[in-house]
Amino acid sequence: AIIVYRLPWTWKCSKLLMKFIHAGLNTIAMILAIVSMVAVFEYHNARSIPNMYSLHSWIGLTAVIFYSLQLFLGFAVFLLPFAPIPLRAALMPIHVYSGLLIFVTAIASALTGITEKLLFSLKSPAYSESPPEAIFVNCLGLLIVIFGALILWMASRPQWKRPPEENAKVQRPNGGAPEGMEAESTMTDCSNADKSDVGFNSEAARKRNLKLDEAGQRSTM
Repeated sequence: AIIVYRLPWTWKCSKLLMKFIHAGLNTIAMILAIVSMVAVFEYHNARSIPNMYSLHSWIGLTAVIFYSLQLFLGFAVFLLPFAPIPLRAALMPIHVYSGLLIFVTAIASALTGITEKLLFSLKSPAYSESPPEAIFVNCLGLLIVIFGALILWMASRPQWKRPPEENAKVQRPNGGAPEGMEAESTMTDCSNADKSDVGFNSEAARKRNLKLDEAGQRSTM
C-alpha cells in the first residue's frame, strides 16, 4: 500500500483509481491485523498465558491502534470528497510520515515476536545452540529487515514519486510571461523581422538599379 504510488507502471492509471487501490490494500491489512489480534488473545486465554506483558505485545497493539486511526483519517480526509483542499495539503505530510512510522513499528513487532517465539519454544536443543529452526527464523528476520529497507528506500526517493497529472495547471516562474503572451510576442517579433527584411531588400534593389542606370549613362556618353 505504501509504494502503490511509487511504481512507474502505475503512473498511467488515474489518481482516483490508485487511491482506491491504496485504501483497499490498507483495509485488507487492517482486517488481517484484527483477525490476528483475536487469534492471539484466544490462544493465550486457552493456554492460560498472560496477555499484554511483553514488549512485543505492547509494540504490536500500538501499531494496530495507530493503524486504525491512520486508516480512518485517510478515508475521511483523502478518499471522501468532503475535506477542503487546504486541510488535505496540511495533513498530507503527517499522513505520509505516520504511515512510514506505523510500517517500521509493524516490522519491529514482527522481529520481537519471532524472537520471543524462539526463546519460548526451543528448549531441546535450545535457541543458543542454533538449531535449524533458529537459523531459519533468523534468516526470516533478516528478510523482513531487507524488505522494510527496500520499501523505505522507494518511499523516500524523489525519482520514484508519482509525476503530477497531465491536466494539472503549470505555474510559470516569477517574471515570466504567460504562454499566450509569449507566443504573441514571438509572432510579433517575427513579423517585425520580416518587415525589416523586406525593407532592407527593397533598399538594396533600389541602390542596384541606380548603379545600373549610372553605368548605362556612362556607356552611352
